[in-house]
Amino acid sequence: MAKPIVAPLELFQADARTLGVKWSDGHASRYDVRQLRLACPCAHCIQEWTGEVMVKPELIPADVAPLDLEAVGNYGLRVQWSDGHATGIYTYDRLRAFCGCAACGGPKDPLTLGAAKR
Repeated sequence: MAKPIVAPLELFQADARTLGVKWSDGHASRYDVRQLRLACPCAHCIQEWTGEVMVKPELIPADVAPLDLEAVGNYGLRVQWSDGHATGIYTYDRLRAFCGCAACGGPKDPLTLGAAKR
């Protein structure tokens, strides 16, 4: 039996630096947008073969922000970032794994997440 897909029901701007997600299982997550940008799973940010983190935090502006969010199939989101980056697809599983609330195990390091889960 396949596990049910947990998907976003609602995306919202919680404040100037925070993206909120209400999930289909009732959970709510909040993401610091710069941390989310640092956790990008694309091949420019994570080396495909080695898993080495290629994104350089010092090159990501402190005020980076999502300009557009686009559903990709029924499994992920593509984000157009204010720094011009737009190639990463955040699967719903990955996005949920990055939730830093107490129920989900607290804050995660975006660079460690990037290397471990693409």
